[in-house]
Parts: sequence; C-alpha cells; structure tokens
Amino acid sequence: MASGTFAEKDWYGVLGAKPTDSLTELRQKYQKLAIMYHPDKQSADVPAGELKERVQRFIEIDQAWKILGNEERKKDYDLQQRDEDCYSFLCRCGGKYTLFENEADAVSLVGCNTCSLIVEIIKNN
Repeated sequence: MASGTFAEKDWYGVLGAKPTDSLTELRQKYQKLAIMYHPDKQSADVPAGELKERVQRFIEIDQAWKILGNEERKKDYDLQQRDEDCYSFLCRCGGKYTLFENEADAVSLVGCNTCSLIVEIIKNN
C-alpha cells in the first residue's frame, strides 16, 4: 500500500470508531460491519451495482481492521494523523523514539516504541 493512502484515509471513520476506542471496541465494530458487508452474506436479489459497492465497502472495512487491529500499525497511523510537530530519533533496535513538540516541556524520558530502552531529554536553557 502506498504510504499516502495509509495516512490520508480515515480508518477510524471506516469502522465508525474513535481513536480512543479500545482494541476490543474496535474489534466489535469491525466484526459487526464485516458480517454486514461480507460478500457471502449478501442476498441473491441485491442489484449488481449495489453488490459491487458492498464488496468495496467490505474491502475497506477489512483494510481498516488490518491497520487498527495491529498495535504497531495503529501506532504508526495515529502518529501520522497528529498535526503537531514531532521529533523522532532511531533506536539501535530499529524502533524509534518520538517526542511531540507540545510535550517537550513536560517530558524528560522517552521510551522506544519497539524495545525497552529509554532516553533522557536534556533541555538547553
């Protein structure tokens, strides 16, 4: 998938969810929509054009779950959706440390998003 599509699409909106929803809530919303739009669950009398739209909707729902149902992908997506400026630094494990500008004054330690390493933020006054 192109990175632009990943960030530009409102995957929470596709599931009718909010960024604050828990994984359990996201899963419930996904399952409800997946059953409703699954191609095998469509009645035989649905017009071809509507069936095509429902299949496309199912594909979108499935993609939203693949992103929001995976902790790492969800975290990356959420970071891309934030409007604030952020600073990031690669960790030796391949993960990254991320500090948002609006948090810079309040935070002195930042953890890697992949391993347990933590860095100290030293502020120049």
